[in-house]
Amino acid sequence: SPPGLLLLTSFLLHVKEDRASPTRLVCDNRLIQKYIVEAKDMEKRMGQCQALPALRCPAVLPLVDFTFQQWKSKSNETKRREILCDLALLVGAAAGAQGQVSDDCGARQLSQLYRHANSFFLLLQTFSWEAGHWEPSCSPHSMEQTHITSIFLTYRQLVQGKLRFFFYDLAKVLCK
Repeated sequence: SPPGLLLLTSFLLHVKEDRASPTRLVCDNRLIQKYIVEAKDMEKRMGQCQALPALRCPAVLPLVDFTFQQWKSKSNETKRREILCDLALLVGAAAGAQGQVSDDCGARQLSQLYRHANSFFLLLQTFSWEAGHWEPSCSPHSMEQTHITSIFLTYRQLVQGKLRFFFYDLAKVLCK
């Protein structure tokens, strides 16, 4: 899809060969603002879909709220891993919900959210400050939800919160 592909492509085109660093995405604050606006728009469009049924199989969503003090005390690698865990749950929730929604409007919005969240997931896997690769064995704090709109709310909160602050923290290091 164009938006998800655009995100991944814009990131990959600006990755340095010697050390994977998301320079343009991180250094150009307009990009993260664009993704925040897109997350808000997806959530709004989902709310405009006709009455959506409750999910038969609840979606497991990450709890993405945090305190700024706790966030500041974490290393960038810890932040990255935490966001990867959150995104893994979101991608899984969106995929699971897609199979339960027959409404065209809802299915289209879920598909878009899946692509965006998965693009961020793939993007964050491409760089690391510690040896080894990310393992999908994390267990973030989570909750079960039967409302499809909760998936969109959680995604928007993740992009507006942890992801935005993570990119801000990276910009201090990468954009000198």
